[in-house]
Parts: sequence; C-alpha cells; structure tokens
Amino acid sequence: MEYNDLVTALEIFAITEPMSLTQLKIKHKKLVKQYHPDTGCSDNEKIRKINSAYKILEAYCLKFSFTFNHDEFMEQNPEERLRQQFADDPVWGSAKKR
Repeated sequence: MEYNDLVTALEIFAITEPMSLTQLKIKHKKLVKQYHPDTGCSDNEKIRKINSAYKILEAYCLKFSFTFNHDEFMEQNPEERLRQQFADDPVWGSAKKR
C-alpha cells in the first residue's frame, strides 16, 4: 500500500480525524447504501471506488495505528518511506527511467 492510496481512500470516505474500525464499517455501509442502484443511483463505478477504498482503510486499521497521519504511516511502512525518499533518484527511482 502506498501513502497516496491511503490519502485517496480517506478522501473518498471524507475522513479527517481518527476513527475506529466499527465507525469505518458504519461509514462504508452508509456510503454503499447511498450509491446503491436500488436507491435510484446507477453509478457502479462509485460503489467500486468506495469498496476499494474500504479495503485499503480496513487493512490499514487492522494492521496499523488509526491516526492516518503521514509521519506515522512512513514509520509503519518503511518500504513506502524508501520509495518516496528515492523516487527522484535517476538510478533507484521509477520517476526518471532512461
């Protein structure tokens, strides 16, 4: 999981402060119900994005702490910290391949 994925998931769920896994499940259920085709909304792509974001947030909540801040994420995910640290490096980074 990359930090950008987590940020996108937080934006989809409009999460701005820490929440418990139970609160996350309630929010997921509410969002899916809001965009469900039975309610007159036919946006299947929106439901797919909500479910994908939920999987990311659920995995993060089950494995890590719940504060969702950048420093804590980097501390708990050293691979992502290294990926961001060397992203612009011409030898190691993927941004500037020859």
